[in-house]
Amino acid sequence: MRLRHIEVFQAIVQAGTISGAARLLNVSQPNVSRVLSHAEQQLGFALFERRAQGLIATVEGQRLIPEVQALYNHLQAINSLTEQIRKGKGQTVRLGAAHAFGQMIVAPAMVEYHQQALLVNVELVTEHFSTLCQNILQHQLDFALVFGQQVPSDLLAEPLFQSTMMALLPKDSPQQGPVTLEWLCDNNLLMMQQQDPLGQVVHRALRDKGLKPAASLFIKTYSVIADMVLAGGGTGIVDLFTARRYADQLKIVPIAQPLPFEVMLISRRDTPQSRAALQLKHVLKNKCWELASQCSSILNAA
Repeated sequence: MRLRHIEVFQAIVQAGTISGAARLLNVSQPNVSRVLSHAEQQLGFALFERRAQGLIATVEGQRLIPEVQALYNHLQAINSLTEQIRKGKGQTVRLGAAHAFGQMIVAPAMVEYHQQALLVNVELVTEHFSTLCQNILQHQLDFALVFGQQVPSDLLAEPLFQSTMMALLPKDSPQQGPVTLEWLCDNNLLMMQQQDPLGQVVHRALRDKGLKPAASLFIKTYSVIADMVLAGGGTGIVDLFTARRYADQLKIVPIAQPLPFEVMLISRRDTPQSRAALQLKHVLKNKCWELASQCSSILNAA
């Protein structure tokens, strides 16, 4: 018996008539009759007896009923499972992000994603670049949102967009932008660590100009740089998103020498992404572009 034969057989057993089976299957009565006739011809025996009250399974047909019912139940279970997969029920997406993205991008993106995929669980880890790469390689994360730099060969990097870093000054600073790297160094520039993705860009630019900040502080977390500027510790250079977060508390100005950075998504090259993960990626990409567009007003106002 073919699967269509079994489907029609089960519907007739359930409904008791050709017309009832047609309604259950949402097809025409001739279609059901034709499939039943074809099944009986192939089997070489009748499946039903035609009586006034409807169709009654023959002795041969009755022997098939338990097996057909078991198969039908299994098909129903498959249909239920595919629906759960479609809705993401029971799935977990493991997302990593650089600290700078946590509040400005990831938080609103996860709220939006949860509205679209209520049944998907999301695990979020905010870490530094090297740790996020290691977690992905060890299958502890599905993908991560990071600042661009060279990644291990086993990882795939998907660029999102590029922008430039901004300078942070105390709110009451009389200095108007853009400011030079020389000026920042003369005003206690708080430095990123050299191995940091954005720190590499800043340190390279300073080396090219033969500059060295007077301050000996090297800070790993961009928001800590902003907090120290806020506390009167000097000036800072951060990404556009961290700058946007502190726009009401600090003066945000452009830097005369552009310091570019890239935002990208990284994942394992050899591991396919689930439908739920791809959907979350799409939300994150849209949120990045949306916030980048909002942040551009900082440049225009500076």
